[in-house]
Amino acid sequence: MKVGNCQALNTKKPILVRAWVFFCLKFILNSIALRDNLSYIFQIGGIMQKQQTFKRIDFAFSAFLAEKSNFQAEEKKRFKLILNQLSNAKSQGHSLLVLTGEEKIIVQSSELADDTGMQPLVLENNELYLQRYWQYECELAKQIQILTAQNATTVDTEILLEQYFPEKTDQEIDWQKVAANAAITNSFTIITGGPGTGKTTTVVKILGLLQELALPNELNIALVAPTGKAAMRLKESLIQSKLKLQCSAQILNLIPDNVITIHRLLGTQRFSPYFKYNKNHKLAFDLIVVDEASMIDLPLMSKLVSALKESARLILLGDKDQLASVETGTVLADLSAALPKYTQELKKSYRFSGAIKQLAIEINQQNAEQAWQVILDAGDGVALLESDLIEYIANKQAEYLNLIANKADFISIYNAFNTFQVLCATRKGAFSIDDINKRVGSALKDAKKISGLGEWYSGRPILITQNSPALNLYNGDIGICLADESNNGQLIVCFLLADGSVKKYFPARLPHCETVFAMTIHKSQGSEFDEVLLVLPEMESAILTKELIYTAITRAKKSVKLVAKKTIFIDAINKKIDRQSGLIKRLS
Repeated sequence: MKVGNCQALNTKKPILVRAWVFFCLKFILNSIALRDNLSYIFQIGGIMQKQQTFKRIDFAFSAFLAEKSNFQAEEKKRFKLILNQLSNAKSQGHSLLVLTGEEKIIVQSSELADDTGMQPLVLENNELYLQRYWQYECELAKQIQILTAQNATTVDTEILLEQYFPEKTDQEIDWQKVAANAAITNSFTIITGGPGTGKTTTVVKILGLLQELALPNELNIALVAPTGKAAMRLKESLIQSKLKLQCSAQILNLIPDNVITIHRLLGTQRFSPYFKYNKNHKLAFDLIVVDEASMIDLPLMSKLVSALKESARLILLGDKDQLASVETGTVLADLSAALPKYTQELKKSYRFSGAIKQLAIEINQQNAEQAWQVILDAGDGVALLESDLIEYIANKQAEYLNLIANKADFISIYNAFNTFQVLCATRKGAFSIDDINKRVGSALKDAKKISGLGEWYSGRPILITQNSPALNLYNGDIGICLADESNNGQLIVCFLLADGSVKKYFPARLPHCETVFAMTIHKSQGSEFDEVLLVLPEMESAILTKELIYTAITRAKKSVKLVAKKTIFIDAINKKIDRQSGLIKRLS
């Protein structure tokens, strides 16, 4: 299947749109009658298969689409089972479902699948897609191929490279220089590396180099990140890196440091999954730099790349070893694997040393026993927590709460709060964010550190969990509730925006949010804290993987403490994320 075959999709879009509208209505009706999760033990050909847990939407989807098939009775039951698995695979982050020979025959007989994208299902060999996600994958592959096929820079850049990356005396390979050379040579570049390897420093120098090469013209550059928190962090790093840059004042002024979210760049449209800028209405930027690219799912990356104008350059920054996106795909890892020529890895860490660095290495290489030994050795910032969990967290929150009591400015309060964070793997159950947030809140109230009868109180830290472009608030933004002394103590929630300004909102205006004395590891992506306290559940879980633990550990700059059983920790390190995708095959 070639990428170009995706072009046939648009001819039946009205029919597909109507089909999905009916599906949504069907789902709403079905959801009333079905439980959240149902364990489904199924039997095919007289052989009992393993138990699998499906959700309401899986059953609603399969029931709706099976009704459109030409099957009767037993055949319809088998087809619905395949559809349940496809829907469930999508919710687990897979782009596709690999079928057995018998399942493939059933799908082919349904008359609801082909390999051109003209039906709700797409079947390529033995790989089954939802039509929309097949389209995202094809479109992304096609646009990346266009980027990599563009003519490379042919001018001699050696003198400029020496200016921005002076020769080192230790004879080590300057991986930042290697990455910069690739970025100014190619229209598409992936720069990967763990925390502290200098991704931001490198990209600032790349921006300076490209502006030098563009003179007397000025490049139109966009700097973006998946979340508001990641955007703010990138902005802070860019400002610091620009202070150290050796270049003319003219070039320095041409290097932007304003960072926005990808959703804001593309132009979110209310009540619509589509953006203002798309393949029919292109962005005007000459260069787009995307930070924390590992967090970006398949649909969003496809929409972003499709909106680039023909002559644009794209640079993706990220750590390919971190957690994959919450939604579908492992895009950064797939692109890195498929396009090694366009992937540059920064291998020297300038921030981490000692036990944190060693622990991250052992986790990433899945050396579980060695990783546990690093923790037991309790050296240089890594240790198991020996104190009472809730008491320790409550004491750690005292600094920012004392600043509030002493009426300090918000930026000081915010910075104090962000020096320490509890990271959990789960949302529900013992040692989850719900559990810890409730217990810490109660402990702080008992200690008279916070007060209030309702949900809102001065000192409540909150995490936005729903995008609100109208309010300039996005999923992942952190705010702190304070009493507004200029307004008779009225409670307001303050946020530090990416441009350094402070924005205030009444609690009732906020989109959905939650208390954040503890947050999930997924939500911590794009953040950094001086100290991280990692709390793992007491029971094994499918979500515990080496990528999850690696991501949590690398959020810390100075200190990591863990609350974990050895068996749970070892089991997590021995598992890795393995999502089914056709992106590597399309690009190879």
